[in-house]
Amino acid sequence: MKQNILIKNATIVNEGKVFVADILLSNGLIQQIGNIGIEPKHKVIDGTGKHLFPGIIDGQVHFRDPGLTHKGDLYTESKAALAGGVTSFIDMPNTVPNILTVESLKKKYEIASKKSLANYSFFLGVNGDNIDEVIKMDTSKFIGVSDDGLYFTKKGNLLADNPETMEKLFANCKSIIAIHSEKEEVVEENERVFREKYGEDIPAKFHPIIRNAKGCYEATKRAISLAKKHNARLHILHLTTEAETHLFRNDIPLQEKKITTEVSVHHLWFSDKDYERLGMLIKWNPAIKTEQDKAGLLTALLDDRIDIITTDHAPHTLEEKQQPYFKSMSGAPMVQHTLNCMLEFHKKDLISLEKIVEKMCHNPAVLYKMKKRGFIRKGYYADLTLVDLNSKWTVAKDNLLYKCGWSPLEGTIFQTEIKKTFVNGNLVYDNGKFFEQDKGQEIEFGK
Repeated sequence: MKQNILIKNATIVNEGKVFVADILLSNGLIQQIGNIGIEPKHKVIDGTGKHLFPGIIDGQVHFRDPGLTHKGDLYTESKAALAGGVTSFIDMPNTVPNILTVESLKKKYEIASKKSLANYSFFLGVNGDNIDEVIKMDTSKFIGVSDDGLYFTKKGNLLADNPETMEKLFANCKSIIAIHSEKEEVVEENERVFREKYGEDIPAKFHPIIRNAKGCYEATKRAISLAKKHNARLHILHLTTEAETHLFRNDIPLQEKKITTEVSVHHLWFSDKDYERLGMLIKWNPAIKTEQDKAGLLTALLDDRIDIITTDHAPHTLEEKQQPYFKSMSGAPMVQHTLNCMLEFHKKDLISLEKIVEKMCHNPAVLYKMKKRGFIRKGYYADLTLVDLNSKWTVAKDNLLYKCGWSPLEGTIFQTEIKKTFVNGNLVYDNGKFFEQDKGQEIEFGK
């Protein structure tokens, strides 16, 4: 039985506007927005002084299910997501097994239907091994295909490094093609140079020099050129360099773009200055780079060359992270804190609330053509997050919900707090308490 919830006097942030109103949720949907009278059947929530956003949609996560569930799974990480105001996510294919077949994709959806507390969708993995099978499929049935993370399985799996495979995919694929854009040959040459000097224990601060701007820029430029040649629908994942931002357009609406990109929150939050303090804990691929890159990414986000914000949430155990350079796993958990990070930028007058909502809620829904999500509109799914913009708290081990039990943000003081999260009209997170009787739904997408 769906709850009838009436949120009174909330400051709603939606579609470029900030205004105070009531909102009625019933049968999983937003039924009414405006000045609404209280009825006996309503569960009333006082939103006075709080801001109400559409639920955050995270277009790139690694929740590790199936096969890597010692460090995260669809239950634990979706729970952490809810505490961060994230109500929907798209998960990447580098699980065990890699999601390279329709059969494995269906099994992943079955797992999510039983475990995920947030709404979910999944990329089909594509690499040199299954490209011929993928191009025979009706790829319009997938929210997207991606090679992200598959390079961990074996060398040569990055599409950006294989123009022939990329061309074959671009010429035949009807869905979004989301790629990890780095040149392996550049990375490997840099690894060789630093290995000669430092052996296996290269200091973390050299990670952005090994996985440098040149390797990213050249890969992205080539991918865009090939996508244009075939009029393909290309999405570049987790952009990291200021140079790459100039390869993207902002002179047409997102709906008309064939080539899009995103920034992951850690590339806005950290810079190469932080390696000294955090070491391998902030080892991500592509690497966190310079202060100039960080500033350039924010500029491109604000002027719409960058379309969405993601987390690239990628938990590993501390043991897996605290290894010498070549053995330390790349990635870190972020999904519980991404909205807080962006709201800190707002507190510093670096970005408006309206722009945060556009990049984290509206645009992911538009980019992936999600049905009835990402906006506060009558008849849309009631995915919402209620936030207190004036509530200080500190990230600490005892308030982390990640299965891996750590965060590179530990010790960070946030000035904003997610108070309540609603998924499909249900209050699922309320000031630290969870209500888990209702699972998330598979995200519908299409024209």
